[in-house]
Amino acid sequence: MTSLTVRMARWSARHPWRAIVGWLVFVALCLGVGSAVGTHSATTADYRVGEAGRAEAMAAEGGLARRATEQVLISARSGGLDRDAAEAAAGDLTARMERLPEVAGVADPLLSGDRRILMVEVALKGEERDAKDKVDALVGQTDAVRKAYPGLRLEETGSPSISKGVDQQRGDDLALSEKITLPITLITLLVVFGSVTMAGVPLLLALSSIAAAIGLSMVASHVSPDAGVGTNVILMIGLAVGVDYTLFYLKREREERARSGGRLSSEALVDLASATSGRAVVISGLAVVASTATLYLASDVIFSSLATGTIVVVLVAVASSLTALPAMLVKLGEREERRARRRAERGRPARRTRGDGGGRVWAALLRPASRHPLATLCVSVLALLALAVPLAELKITEMSRDTHSRDIAAMRVYDRLNAAFPDQRVTHQVVVRADASRSGEVGGALRELARRADADPLFSGASRVRTSADHRVSVLELKVPYLGNSDQAYDSLDHLREDYLPATVGRVDGAESGVSGDVARYADYPAHQNGKLPLVLGALLLVTFAMTAYAFRSLVLALIGVLLNVLSAAAALGLLVLVFQGTWAEGPLDFHSTGSIGSRVPLFLFVILFGLSMDYQVFVVSRIREAVLAGASTRQAVLDGIRRSASVVTSAAVVMTTVFVSFVFLHIIEMKQIGFVLAAAVLLDAFIVRIMVLPSAMLLLGEASWWPSRAAGRATVTSSRTADGRPAADGRPAVDVR
Repeated sequence: MTSLTVRMARWSARHPWRAIVGWLVFVALCLGVGSAVGTHSATTADYRVGEAGRAEAMAAEGGLARRATEQVLISARSGGLDRDAAEAAAGDLTARMERLPEVAGVADPLLSGDRRILMVEVALKGEERDAKDKVDALVGQTDAVRKAYPGLRLEETGSPSISKGVDQQRGDDLALSEKITLPITLITLLVVFGSVTMAGVPLLLALSSIAAAIGLSMVASHVSPDAGVGTNVILMIGLAVGVDYTLFYLKREREERARSGGRLSSEALVDLASATSGRAVVISGLAVVASTATLYLASDVIFSSLATGTIVVVLVAVASSLTALPAMLVKLGEREERRARRRAERGRPARRTRGDGGGRVWAALLRPASRHPLATLCVSVLALLALAVPLAELKITEMSRDTHSRDIAAMRVYDRLNAAFPDQRVTHQVVVRADASRSGEVGGALRELARRADADPLFSGASRVRTSADHRVSVLELKVPYLGNSDQAYDSLDHLREDYLPATVGRVDGAESGVSGDVARYADYPAHQNGKLPLVLGALLLVTFAMTAYAFRSLVLALIGVLLNVLSAAAALGLLVLVFQGTWAEGPLDFHSTGSIGSRVPLFLFVILFGLSMDYQVFVVSRIREAVLAGASTRQAVLDGIRRSASVVTSAAVVMTTVFVSFVFLHIIEMKQIGFVLAAAVLLDAFIVRIMVLPSAMLLLGEASWWPSRAAGRATVTSSRTADGRPAADGRPAVDVR
């Protein structure tokens, strides 16, 4: 029975203009519908995890949820601060801010310890996540007061303005990434195909797939909220897999065209490409989707957003390779055939079509595995294990506000705020919920907790208690004079949770309590993720094993695939630790080391890499399996299959690496780390795992590689006949790749 991929490709090949126009309409429809429904962004509640999240939910229930705040610093442009002028400016600013509908309240001005800076704190209405959209109104009032008092310097910072600055920086970084990636990708494709037209096809389809995926992701956000990272991952993964999938298909069509020598029509060539590379693209795409879907098990809005973006763009890229691409190949093939006829009529020789690309370089690279498979396997595995050694020193932390780039103006003001007002650096919120009848008892317990904290040098002594209107929820705020990512800040959180809270509020019968705040969030998120890690990784290994076993009908290859993915991911993570946890690479890569790795990076790497590795695994092993089914020995099939697929795997790896490396130039530290580790993983997978480890392992295993499938044994009987027993039409072995 003809496979779905062949049927879809055959229809597109017979109705090329319908397929092309249909694809363009689909892209436009996706963008139109997405723009119409808009993006449903994640709310503050969607980010709540652990004890901090539980405490925040209780505070919100009592109407005591933490508000987003902005701080305006008033200082002299030169010399000492004119107190009268500064206080007048603060009064003017306060009056202006209080008139804004976005403002919930303005605190009394606070003078710094060195009496050089006056600080005005403004609280905003609504959720923390929405505050960055309201900050422009506040900045406008700050600018107005600055102009009214030219002798003073007014600077604004706070979570909303920092978030807005980060978003702006992210947008600028993505624009830079595109400027780097697109030209290099085009150059790579020009080298592969030697034709501007053929090089433009993968890029065009990838960009149109990204456009459609962005529209569909807007629709999907109403089911799974967008955490603000969806577009980033769609651009990163979409360009990588979009070009790769098209590249696999195109190279196979070029190879079959070169082999047929003009005896087959463009439609027949598309049939052959769809039955082989088309199937590989579908399996690769489904593998990426299945592995990425395991991120939903993390029960985290950011991972869910990453998963949704990846799944949508991969499915769209697969769809483009099965619909628009065959149609475009037929039209391009017909044009090439017309040119060939004209050249023949003029007596000029036909242009040479590039074939499978297996040349001397790849023969040389494969020589160690072919001649000394055991030694090559041992050396390669030991090299990867050596790269993985630094992984033992892996330190995972939540990347806090303090890690943002100082190129953001609000971050530079934030540093001055912390220096001038050290007692205001961190705030813990102790939230208690109990029956209203116990309000007095809860209040006494909180005052006792505050007294104990006052005597602790980890706390600054300032405290405030707020109680809900129904007297069921109370919040105690405690200040800490240390930065949120410091050891002292985490120690203060431990003191609260492990000592002071159980000894005070913990003795109130029926009272629920928890500690929230930025530090609590930074501590609870990695703990939450670590708790989900076994479930996600277990599901990931199972899915990868099942997909590989289905693709090749071999449990042995499925096991090898899982082991190789784990090995390459561990080696890439080891390199990441070596580079980013130290300081030696800060200059070349333009980052400030936090001595740790972002908490989301390792899990994201494992999931995405397991999916992307299937691109190479499926494409390479499919070529090997074709040769085996055609009657070749496993040894010969391994060498021929890898040699024939070498150029396309190399090209795909270069494209993917270029995309990921471009993210190393971004300012956001986690994006730098993700870009670096994915680029390293792809290079290791393409040039070590697929060229050294995989062929060595398969050569050593021989026919056992295909266990329990017996296809290799049957292939020797039917190697030169079609499925119905007739000789193959073109004299080549008929291959059933199902």
